[in-house]
Amino acid sequence: MFTGIITGVGRIAAVHDLGSSSSFGKRLEIEAPADYLDDVGLGDSIALNGACMTVTSLDLPARRFTIDVSAESLARTAGLDRTGRVNLEKALRAHDRLGGHIVSGHVDGLGRVQRFEQVGESWALDILVPPQLAHYLAYKGSITVQGVSLTVNAVQDGPQGCLVGINLIPHTVEHTTLGDLCAGSPVNLEIDTIARYVERMLRHKESA
Repeated sequence: MFTGIITGVGRIAAVHDLGSSSSFGKRLEIEAPADYLDDVGLGDSIALNGACMTVTSLDLPARRFTIDVSAESLARTAGLDRTGRVNLEKALRAHDRLGGHIVSGHVDGLGRVQRFEQVGESWALDILVPPQLAHYLAYKGSITVQGVSLTVNAVQDGPQGCLVGINLIPHTVEHTTLGDLCAGSPVNLEIDTIARYVERMLRHKESA
């Protein structure tokens, strides 16, 4: 489990094929910030851009760790098949503060940035969310974008999906990879876990 509060920005330094066809996944070498890996061990979970992955090797002097990403995960996420910056979050410990919201690290779908521009001291981020995820979103509810816990400020349903408006404070832009976004960028999305269970209970009640 995670909280959607990014604890470091790393970099995918190298991508290695695990096989000769598209049915194989990839092995990623990630360079972490200084001292980030001091309390990390083999088999630990770290979310990369919101996708929960398992640490398969550690090179502490080089500040690097590796993960293996399956072809299925690559097909359902964005930004894990090439070098570049990534948001990092270590798995939640029982005594940690829950600063964001409950995040599982399972990407539910891909959104696409429609607008990202500065408005006053903050930044306006509009994302087109796939229709199948639209009913999970609500004004002042939570959504995870690229692993970052964010508050929904506007919801507008349309034929192509749901346009979600989000306000980003400067701190979030400066300390995550969200500042790298632009119109057209694909983003990993995870809906609120509570919304998922509410929908399940309502469906069960209607069919009873």
